[in-house]
Amino acid sequence: MKIKAYSKSELARAYAPDIDIRSALNRLSYWIRYNKKLSEELHLDGYNRYQKVFTVRQVEIIFHYLGEP
Repeated sequence: MKIKAYSKSELARAYAPDIDIRSALNRLSYWIRYNKKLSEELHLDGYNRYQKVFTVRQVEIIFHYLGEP
């Protein structure tokens, strides 16, 4: 998957294409919250849970910890 800025829903859908969008978003949020290293690195990059779009750098961090969808 190309590294670029993605909305949360785009990235959640990429990781869980077979479930509804709300469940996919919840799953991605869970993965971020409970992977301490991922969560810490995202927060150091300025991430907050209310933002709607992941930056390019944040997508790189997510791919590093979760792998590409």
